[in-house]
Order: sequence, then C-alpha cells, then structure tokens
Amino acid sequence: MADGSVAGWVWVVFTLGAATAQTFRNAAQRSLVERLGTVGATHVRFIFGLPFALLILWTVWLVFGDVPRLTLTSVGWTATGAVSQIAATALMLAAMRERSFVVSTAYIKTEPVQVAVFAAVFLGERITTSLAAAIVIATAGVLALSWPSRMGREIYSWRPALLGVAAGGFFALSAVGFRGGITALDSGDFVPAATLTLVISLSIQTVLLSAWLLIRQPKTLIAIFRLWRVSAPAGFLGAFASEMWFLAFAIQNPAKVRTLALVEILIAGIISRRLFSQTPSLRDIAGMALVCFGMILLFNG
Repeated sequence: MADGSVAGWVWVVFTLGAATAQTFRNAAQRSLVERLGTVGATHVRFIFGLPFALLILWTVWLVFGDVPRLTLTSVGWTATGAVSQIAATALMLAAMRERSFVVSTAYIKTEPVQVAVFAAVFLGERITTSLAAAIVIATAGVLALSWPSRMGREIYSWRPALLGVAAGGFFALSAVGFRGGITALDSGDFVPAATLTLVISLSIQTVLLSAWLLIRQPKTLIAIFRLWRVSAPAGFLGAFASEMWFLAFAIQNPAKVRTLALVEILIAGIISRRLFSQTPSLRDIAGMALVCFGMILLFNG
C-alpha cells in the first residue's frame, strides 16, 4: 500500500504526531468526566471528531481524485476496531478516575505487548526477535519511569490496575482491527484508505454511542452539545490523532507503531516538574535508558 522508502520513515512522523495530539486530547476528555460521566466524555471524541474526519476525507478526495470502495471484510475489521476503541476509551477514563493520570497511563502502556500478540494471531504480522525485545524493554522502561515513588496502599489496588490493563488490551485490539480494515481496502494509495477507514470507524462509534445515550442518558447527550466549546477541541484533537494513527497503521506493523508511541510518556516525564526541577532518581535514569534502548532495537530490528 506504500513503497518501502515511504514506510521506512514517514510512519515515524505520523506516530509522533498522533501521540502528541492524543496526549492533549486525553487531558481534554479527562476534564469532561466529572461533568459528563465516563460514557459522555468518551462520546465527545467521536461525535465531535466525525465532522473533522469528514472534512479530512473531502480534502483527500480533492487531492487524490478518488476514494477506495468499501468491502465487507474492511467494514468487519473496522467495526471490530471501532467497538474495541469505545470500550478502551471508557475503561481508560474510568481508570483515570480511580488513579492519577500518570499511573493510569502506565497501566495502559502495556498495550504494545498485547498489540504484538493480537497482530501475530489475527493478521499474521511477523514479530521478529528484535521487535519482541524492543517491545518488552521499552514497556518495562515506561513502567519504571512512570510509577510513583511513594508506595501508598492504593497504588497497587486491583481495580485501577485491571481497568488500565483492560483498556490497553482493547486499544491493542482496536489497532489490529483498524490495520485489518485499511489493508482490506483495494487502494493504490494508503492515504485515502486510512482516511476512509477513519470516517467509517467514527460513523459507527457516533451512531452506537448516540443511540445508547439517547435511550439511557438523554440529558448527557444534551449536555455534550452544551459544552461544545470544550468538546469541539477534544473532537478535533481526536480526529487529528486518529488520522495520524491510521496513516501509520496503513504502512507499518501496528506493534512497531504502538511501541514507538511509548516515547510519549518519556517526553512528558522529561518536561514534567518531577524531572525538570529535581535530580532524576536512579529508577528514572534506568527507565529512560530502557526506553531509549528499546527505541534503538525498534529501528534496527
């Protein structure tokens, strides 16, 4: 779907762009949880992201002159990814209500290991020894870097741990589903295929959650639109991040994409107050070293 020279480097740009936008989107969504609840805050990224995704698709159509035809296989994979992403986002926000943003993110960042397993089982993606080592080492580094220094009784509570790891699992399944949906399209270029898959995914997610809220929580659906000044930016960031993810998935193994995305927490840690204003601990240094070593293996595997 993309030639080797393109796939060799541009997926890195897409992944870093997606990870950056996703960090801000997660923060925006988290601020809405108290006012809209978990499901309402989850829906914001879909219902406000769809118009932006349609605008992106229209732009792609103008540039490329066409979009690929949908297939049942593509829709099936995309639907799997869409439903999994709904569950993952809801679980992520629920975990963030239980524990701090950083701790929840650490749990969720077990995702690359799960992506590698799902991609190998369902898509037949080849997982080399060096890629497997990169995934495990980088994930271990992220866990070491992001784990709180003070050991409180609640840190190891089973509930946020279970919610976070489950969220990572569903995010992993969604990545595999979207990769399957994109590659199942008969398209000569990866950009239209990725963008069309994004629109189909957001359409499914918007219809499902809108119907659920209309039946179960109509007041929440109304509140979402009343908070449009906060919700619209979250939707834009969600659509932009998803477009970047889908472009990366179109040309690269999703396990590689999600492993590179671990640098998100490394960057956040470096600029955070804990590392910016204080001398890094030995565990911080070890965590950063593991992430960096994992990245080296990732690009040389």
